[in-house]
Amino acid sequence: MTRGGRAKTHDDGPERKCIATGDVQPRDGLIRFVLGPDGRIVPDLAGKLPGRGLYVSANRAAIDKAAAKGLFSRAMKQPVKLPDGLSDLIEQMLAKRVIDLISLARKSGQAISGYEKVKSWLQMEEASVLIQAEDGSGRGKSKLSTPYGGDYIGWLTADELGMAFGRQTVIHAALGSGGLVPRIVEEARRLKGVRVTSDADRGGRGHRKG
Repeated sequence: MTRGGRAKTHDDGPERKCIATGDVQPRDGLIRFVLGPDGRIVPDLAGKLPGRGLYVSANRAAIDKAAAKGLFSRAMKQPVKLPDGLSDLIEQMLAKRVIDLISLARKSGQAISGYEKVKSWLQMEEASVLIQAEDGSGRGKSKLSTPYGGDYIGWLTADELGMAFGRQTVIHAALGSGGLVPRIVEEARRLKGVRVTSDADRGGRGHRKG
């Protein structure tokens, strides 16, 4: 399992075809879209809205291509309207989902923040995921390592992590295992695909035990 990679935490489930790339892949790596009653394309991140679904890879380039080339209209076989700044909208929606999920995990004791607490969880092998703010100090982040066989999330900002933990900013956080954790990792991967960062993977070093 590689940091930020597609490690399997559960069965990938049914596969769908991306209308932009033609690739067939598990649904957890795609964004589902449905056609609203007003003829507008609606992102369905939870995959629960009624109607025929179209799928695009959770990748900014693929989403931009589908929008620019009229691929939504072609797949729906009718003219459709698209929200302005579709990729940015999806990025915002995914970021909110990840923040909300981490907040829920915190309330259930599955997520902690703060350098010393995170370091302790890593040393005691209680953490399965290391989270570090994308805009945090590289020197400070390098002192903590991704759990062996675990995951790394490094493309949320300090402000976003702060919202998840009810604080102004957070640089270091960690997740336990089970519960909401696999879902958080899955949603964070989708966010990484549509988020533009200077170096989304900087931070936690390798898979050494912290």
